Amino acid sequence: INMASASISPEELEDLRETFAKIDVDNNGFISIDELTQLFKATNLALPGFKIREIVQEITKTSSQLTFDEFTKVGLMKSTEVGKTFRKAINKKEGICNVAGTSEQSGTQHSYSGLSYNNTHSPPNNTLPPQGSLFTATVRELKMINLSVADTIDERTINKKKLTPFTIQENLNLALNSASAIGCHVVNIGAEDLKEGRQHLVLGLLWQVIKIGLFADIELSKNEALVALLRDGESLEDLMKLSPEELLLRWANYHLENAGCPKINNFSSEIKDSKAYYNLLNQVAPKGDEEGIPPIAIDMSGIREKEDLKRAECMLDQADRLGCRQFVMPTDVVRGNPKLNLAFVANLFNKYPALKKPENQDIDWSSIEGETREERTFRNWMNSLGVNPRVNHLYADIDDALVIFQLYEKINVKVEWDRVNKPPYHSLSCYMKKLENCNYAVELGKKEAKFSLVGIAGQDLKTGNRTLTLALLWQLMRRYTLNILENLGDGQKVNDDTIVRWVNDTLTQAGKNTISSFKDGQISTSLPVLDLIDAIQPRSIKYDLLKMEDLTDEEKLNNAKYAISMARKIGARVYALPEDLVEVKPKMVMTVFACLMAHGMKCV
Repeated sequence: INMASASISPEELEDLRETFAKIDVDNNGFISIDELTQLFKATNLALPGFKIREIVQEITKTSSQLTFDEFTKVGLMKSTEVGKTFRKAINKKEGICNVAGTSEQSGTQHSYSGLSYNNTHSPPNNTLPPQGSLFTATVRELKMINLSVADTIDERTINKKKLTPFTIQENLNLALNSASAIGCHVVNIGAEDLKEGRQHLVLGLLWQVIKIGLFADIELSKNEALVALLRDGESLEDLMKLSPEELLLRWANYHLENAGCPKINNFSSEIKDSKAYYNLLNQVAPKGDEEGIPPIAIDMSGIREKEDLKRAECMLDQADRLGCRQFVMPTDVVRGNPKLNLAFVANLFNKYPALKKPENQDIDWSSIEGETREERTFRNWMNSLGVNPRVNHLYADIDDALVIFQLYEKINVKVEWDRVNKPPYHSLSCYMKKLENCNYAVELGKKEAKFSLVGIAGQDLKTGNRTLTLALLWQLMRRYTLNILENLGDGQKVNDDTIVRWVNDTLTQAGKNTISSFKDGQISTSLPVLDLIDAIQPRSIKYDLLKMEDLTDEEKLNNAKYAISMARKIGARVYALPEDLVEVKPKMVMTVFACLMAHGMKCV
C-alpha cells in the first residue's frame, strides 16, 4: 500500500478498488471529473460540480483525470466536506450500478447495469465490475447465489479474509459447484475463466444465477393467481407447461389488453418505444383498493416525449416510484436488450403481479402440486449439463423425451436421431409423435443402457407418471455419476460397494470412524461426510463450528449445510441437498460420497 492509501483500512481500500472499477468502465485507468460527479449523483449525495473540479485539480495539479492512487486521496480528506461526502458515497454504494453503463470490448457490448440482484429485488447494493477477478476480490458473487436460491451456500465456508491463491481457488470452486447445484449450465466454465474475468463466460453465469432467482416464483404452485391468465379452451395443464418467459409475456399482454393497448410479442424490439412499459406500469401500480397499500399514481405525460431515449428515461422514473427501476437503463430499453428487459419485467411481476385468483369452482386446485426436493435435484442436474430446451417443469418439459435422449448421450448410450421426432409437431399428430419418442427412450434404457425399467412404458413418460419417470431419471443420474468414477479408475466397474469400500479405506487411513452403508444412521449428523472431506483435504473442516453429540434436528441440518458447501468448496460437484443427509436418503447420500470419491481420486 502506498502513501496515498496509508491511512485507509484494507476494507476501505478494497471498497475503493471496487468502486473505481465500476466507474472506470473503459478500463483506461482513469476517472474523469464527469464520472466522479456521476458517482455522487448516483448515490443521491449532492455536491456542486465546481467543488469536485476544485478537489480534482488540487490533487492532480496538471490533469483533469484521477488515477486510482489519486482517487484514494479524496477519501483521505476526512476533515473536509468533500472527503466526508466521498466516504459516504463509497460506503453507501446504492446506485453505483447506474454509473457503470456499458462497455465495448472486442466488438461486443456488455451492459453491467442489470447484473446486480438481491433477495427482495430492491435497488442493488453492488454490481459487476467491468474487468478483473470477479469471483476473487470479494464474496459478493457467492452471496448472489444465496440471494437467488436461499441457503445454497453456507457462508461459514466462504473465504473472506487474507485471500491467497489457494483460498481464492476454493471460493471459485464453491461458486461454480453451487451454481451448478441450482441448475446453472457450467460445463464449459472453469475456475480459470472466472479468475481471469473472461467476460462472456462470467456475464453468462451471472445472468443464469439472476434469472433463476427472478423466475423462482413465476409458476402456478408458487402463485395460484396466475390462473387468471388461462385462455378460453385451455386447461390448467396447458398453463403449467408454459415457461417463465412465456408466462411473463402472457402476463404483460393480459394487462395491456385490459388497458386497451396493443399486445407485444417480445421484450426486445416491441418495447423499444417504452409505450408498452408505460401502460403496463399504469395497470399494475397499486390503486389503493387493498388495505394497507397506498396508491401510487403513474405520471403518463412522458409517453408523449418525441425522442425514444427521453421517453425511456421518463418511463424508468415512473418505474422507480414502484421500486422497480433496476436491471435496465434507458439505453437498454431503446436498444431492446432482451436479457435485461426480461429481468426488468420479471422483477416488476414479482413486486406487482396485480392478479387475482379467480373464484372458479371448476378448477381442480389439488392438481397444482409443488416441486419435491427430489424433482428439483434431478431438474437442476439436467440443466447444469446444458440440456436444450431448459427444464422448467420436470414432467411437462420432458414429455417428448428429447431431454432424455441428450442425457443418454451424456452416459455414452448411442441415440439414433433419425428415429427421433423433432419439434415443431403438427397439432394433429403431436401426441403420437411424442409417444413414439418416449417409447424409443424406454427401449434405449432397457436394451442399451441395461436399466431396470420393469413396468415402465413410453406412455408413463408422456403422461408424466411421477414414480416411474423419477425411476428412469435416477438411473440416468446414477450412471452418469458412476461413469465419472470409472473414467478416473481406467474403466474399472464401480458399484455401491466399491464406493463404500473406498470411503472406509480413506476414513481409516485418516483415523476416523467408518460407515456401514449409505443407510448408516450416523450420516444424519453429517459427521461421516465431514470426516471424509477432512481426510481428502486435511485441516479443511473447522470442527469448532459444529455440534458433535446429542444433536437436535436443527443442529443436524446446520451440520449438513456446512458439509454440502464444504464438499463443493474442495471441488466436488454435489447436487444433493442438506436435508438428504439429515434424512439419510440412500440414493442422494450415494451421490455425495461418489462425488467426494471422484474428487479424492483426482487428488491422488
